[in-house]
Amino acid sequence: MSQETFQLPLCLPAQAASETEATIIQWFVAPGDCFEKGQILAQAESAKSVFDFHSPCAGTVLQIRCDQGATVALDEPVILIETSDAAMKDWLPAASSVAVPVHQPRPTAARRSVGEANAVVIRGIGAYLPSRVVTNTELVRGFPDITEDYVYQVTGIRQRRWAAESEKPSNMALAAAGEAIQKAGLAARDIDAIIVATTTPDMAMPSTACILQDRLDLPAAIAFDINAACSGWLYAVGMARSMLLTGMAGNVLTVGVELQSRLLNHSDRNAYFLFGDGAGAAVITCGGAGHRIREAVLSADPRGLRMARRETPGYAVAVNGTKIDPWIRLEGHALFRLATESLSDVISRALSESGWTAEDARWVVPHQANGRILRAVAKRSGLPFERFFLNIEHMGNTSSASIPLALAEGEAGFNAGDKLILCSVGAGMTTAALSVEW
Repeated sequence: MSQETFQLPLCLPAQAASETEATIIQWFVAPGDCFEKGQILAQAESAKSVFDFHSPCAGTVLQIRCDQGATVALDEPVILIETSDAAMKDWLPAASSVAVPVHQPRPTAARRSVGEANAVVIRGIGAYLPSRVVTNTELVRGFPDITEDYVYQVTGIRQRRWAAESEKPSNMALAAAGEAIQKAGLAARDIDAIIVATTTPDMAMPSTACILQDRLDLPAAIAFDINAACSGWLYAVGMARSMLLTGMAGNVLTVGVELQSRLLNHSDRNAYFLFGDGAGAAVITCGGAGHRIREAVLSADPRGLRMARRETPGYAVAVNGTKIDPWIRLEGHALFRLATESLSDVISRALSESGWTAEDARWVVPHQANGRILRAVAKRSGLPFERFFLNIEHMGNTSSASIPLALAEGEAGFNAGDKLILCSVGAGMTTAALSVEW
């Protein structure tokens, strides 16, 4: 007599009593696959650790209910199986009763529509990358329990660029700025203002923008830095847009530059594999040819205040001794959740305020933070992951430089009239998005 079979949904197991959710890193089975009791079905990450999800019985996969990169509650089924193991009829998955705070929507400020005559456009884009390529193979040498493939699974990164010892942020910013000005069809003397977005300035003062102003020989230009972390370049473009619309400037040079490789603690696996160096720049102007900026959505959420931080300024660790922690620090799991929520929210706001639907957006160009975060954002926002422009695999996380670097790489593949959403989250937690007609 054949054994009776029945369907059973499975949830991820909790790794600690206080946990309420986990993130799927990778599935090792697919619908239709047969598996044995104890077989690893998936790898997942909780607030405490990365763990394997073992099957409690033998059976067949009927349905995968949770994509790779998605974060789910521990009482939410992630897979549906069929089994004949009678003992499983009484099996109940672990569930959490801990309440999760509900995110309160922020009020939306009244916005003034901008007519065609006053259209603000991205006129020229430039980029600079250091020549040194650093692979996962090189970085995992100090971690005998980690492989280069594991780093890729968790971060979406295979390699990144790190600056040479002789390079400074201002050097990289100058190279990217020069290319942007040239591609805009302008001379350096045509620039009225310089905004540099960076968390790694040459020094605390003067600003890197003023150093760049000197290198470009622009004695009368407005010049200042801003620090909105990974959202910095979008903040800079939003500020440039306001300056143009109020007549404060005619051509604004915006630069995102980061030199983060010297700020990574080699024993900190939360941050060590993520970050790269580089600079991206764009000239923003009012009227004329270019890629029209429709809306700029900027905000910040203090819930993320401690999730990504560095307590000392500059791009290098002080050598004279200090009790202040000099390294970039990340609260991985909490940051993952809030970043996913915030990035999805700002995409929705940018679409709504532009009068666009999700179907209208041909491309999403996100801050290249972490591959798993971006997959989770795509699922949460209802946008196909194939529309997300990604270069994180070979760039790593370049913080405020990541979106202009992505635009410089992807612009040849964007078509006139394409609707783009540029979006980011950063330490603070800052959020930003631009809607752009290419």
